[in-house]
Amino acid sequence: MGMQLNFPSDPGSLIVYLIGLLILWFVVSIPVYFAGKLVKGGGASFGNALGATLGGVVVYSIIVFAVGYFLGAVMGSGAGPLALVLGLIAWLAVYRAAFRTGWLGAIGIVVLAWLILLVLDFLAGSIFHVPFPDFFPF
Repeated sequence: MGMQLNFPSDPGSLIVYLIGLLILWFVVSIPVYFAGKLVKGGGASFGNALGATLGGVVVYSIIVFAVGYFLGAVMGSGAGPLALVLGLIAWLAVYRAAFRTGWLGAIGIVVLAWLILLVLDFLAGSIFHVPFPDFFPF
């Protein structure tokens, strides 16, 4: 059961879809920004967070697709987990470059961003009764 993408078929729906993606990109970049500020001691910008968030998704997707596609023929189903691990390492490399930090700093930003996102999700759901997208399956 793979992920199925349903793209809008008419121009108006496509515009709404793209605006929704832009809003989601900005919202998801907020925790990354605060985590970057904490890890870098204030030396991070919202532009760093936007670049890391977008770049991370793009690089991760390319790596997972390429490794799964090219090594899948050789390794079979074993290529899937390898693709995910290499994709996550590549995503960390993007965070490392975007925030000009080491590997531990990049991991720290990711962990703090998820914790901040969890708190924001809880607050948005509790106060405004508007949950974030289903980031946390538990």
